Amino acid sequence: MRDVSIIGIGQTPVGEQWDTGLRHLAYHALRDAMIDAGVERVDALYVGNMLSGEISAQAHLGALIADFAGMRGIEAIKVEAACASGAAAVRQGLIGVASGMQDVVAVVGVEKMTDNIGSKVTAGLAEAADADYETVHGISFVGLNALVMRRYMYEYGLKHEDFAAFSVNAHANGANNPNAMFRSPITEKTFLNAGMVADPISLFDASPMCDGAAAVILCPTDLAKQFTGNSVRIAASTIATDSVAIHDRKNPIWLQAAEDSARQAYKLSGYTPADIDFFELHDAFTIMSALSLEACGFAEPGQGTRLAKDGEITLSGKIPISTMGGLKSRGHPVGATGVYQIVESVLQLRGDAGENQIPNARVGMAQNIGGSGATIVTHILERNN
Repeated sequence: MRDVSIIGIGQTPVGEQWDTGLRHLAYHALRDAMIDAGVERVDALYVGNMLSGEISAQAHLGALIADFAGMRGIEAIKVEAACASGAAAVRQGLIGVASGMQDVVAVVGVEKMTDNIGSKVTAGLAEAADADYETVHGISFVGLNALVMRRYMYEYGLKHEDFAAFSVNAHANGANNPNAMFRSPITEKTFLNAGMVADPISLFDASPMCDGAAAVILCPTDLAKQFTGNSVRIAASTIATDSVAIHDRKNPIWLQAAEDSARQAYKLSGYTPADIDFFELHDAFTIMSALSLEACGFAEPGQGTRLAKDGEITLSGKIPISTMGGLKSRGHPVGATGVYQIVESVLQLRGDAGENQIPNARVGMAQNIGGSGATIVTHILERNN
């Protein structure tokens, strides 16, 4: 198996892109990544997406985007793993390069959610849950996460305000990200005064529905210097699964797939939680931030919110998270989110994160969650130079 590195990145601003089509979003991110890498053609294209069929009435994205990007004829497929589709696509691209089957691979995550509002989008997102045993009862995806959050608060004696630091941190970082959907800092008071979406999840506990695309170009590490002197090595890429239905899990407030994929990633890379300089976690809801920090070894069970309240998740803290705003502030175009996390990690490791740069960042981790924890993809990245 060959070592694999990222030699190019691209992204579009996240927001309500009403004047830009699905294929156009993907093309813009892909074009920028190829320019960044200095490549004109790739051997294969992997597209991360969840909702194109439900919202845009468009499947068959691999061929569609390859054709529109002027690469008709190459291998191109769509990868779907609910909200983890983006990182799952990156992993498939890595496998292609690592195996020797392909030399230069493009991965683009793309989602266009705002062309529809209300029940259609809510129903689409609910497809990440168990149709026969969860959504059949009419519960929404945010409702499922609210149940998990309520149980977590009960088990550890927490209040809603204990989660405020996650949202405050995300918005503080997103304020300096030119591609973020929300670029205004918030205070704890703003968090506490927000309206409820599904009790105890309020507006500021939840990430927004939006449009966006992000892309990366991969190649063997030993060829990376032919393209750039600023490549980033993928030290580990792992994926683990759990039951889709929350009630089938041994412990509904423990992300077992996060623990499993992180443990595998630590073993493959040789790193431990103490070696990670920043963590791009999947903060679709504030409860997921707490659960991810605990499952990945950065906090003891029930102590994820304490880590946040103590300021340890800020850019100058022990384990910075959501360094460019995360899903909460940058936005959560679901099938693209995992690729945005990788792109933002590369910016940190290149030293190109601007006002949000973590000094001397050398090792970063990104974790993308599908559903309420049924598919979890973990990547550990390291600076090559």
